[in-house]
This record gives sequence, structure tokens and C-alpha cells, in this order.
Amino acid sequence: MKFRVVCRKVYDYVRYDLKEIAFPSSLPDPPGTKRRPKLTLKEKWCILKEASRLYGASWVRDIGPELRPNDYKKAKKESDPNITDEGNTKTEPTVLEDLAVAARGGAETLKPALRRIYMTRASTYTSAVKNYVETYQEGLKDVLDEKAGNGHQQGNEPMRSSTSPPPPQSSS
Repeated sequence: MKFRVVCRKVYDYVRYDLKEIAFPSSLPDPPGTKRRPKLTLKEKWCILKEASRLYGASWVRDIGPELRPNDYKKAKKESDPNITDEGNTKTEPTVLEDLAVAARGGAETLKPALRRIYMTRASTYTSAVKNYVETYQEGLKDVLDEKAGNGHQQGNEPMRSSTSPPPPQSSS
């Protein structure tokens, strides 16, 4: 009898506890959630095919025509005046596009691109701080001049009270 209990406990340990120790499960689903049905092989193949198509399209600089070939060119020509007759834009590539191209080239091309972005942001930040300090100093100077001007004008005018006689005038 004891041997059977020991075997059952070892079996339960291997089946439940050891599996949980080796491959911990996530938190249980909250009550009321419905599990998705398992996908068939055909559905899995369709998902894999679509995902690989989208992944391949993402390596192109402009993924719009690959995803919406009919609507993309018409809408872009109507909305963007910078487009020439051939469909090429006159604008430079964005920072995100530059990073994507640099990331495809590997670490050797990514480091200079990131350095350029950080240096641009740092110079923009320092110029913004300098501009803020200059305008703050100008505003402070204006306020101090107004206060000094008001105090100076009050100091030049003689203060007369209604009870004091007017100052004597000297005739020469």
C-alpha cells in the first residue's frame, strides 16, 4: 500500500509540479474569457503566407503600394503637391526611413545614423535653451526697467501734501 502511494506522489510530482517548474505557465485567464479554437493546418498556412508577404513588403522603403496597390497612387497624387509626374517626391527621406535603411546595413551603418540623430537633437536642445535664456533675460530686463522707471519718476516729482505750504520761490 505504501509503495502505491509513493508511486502516485512521484507520478503527480513529475506530471504537475516538475512541468510547472521547468515550463512555468502564465497567469490563468480571467473568468468569462473564451478560448480561441485551435487553428487547422490550412489556416496556419494562410496566416504564415500572409505574414511572410507583409514581412517582405516591409523591407521596401514605401510599403503603401504593396499593401494597397490600387488606391495608394491616386490618393497620394491628389493629396501631395510635391509629387512629380513620375510619382517621385521632392522631399528628403524622414529620420525613420533613414534609420530603417541604416538598420538593414548593420551596426556599422546604424551607429553613425544614431550619432547624427542624437547630435541634431542635442544641438536643437542647446539652441532652444539659449533662446529661452535670452528671452528670459530680455523680459527680466524690461520688467526691471519698468520698475526702475516708475520709481525714478516718483522720486523726481516733489511730494506735496495738502497741509504743507508751497516751497518758497527765489527771485533773482
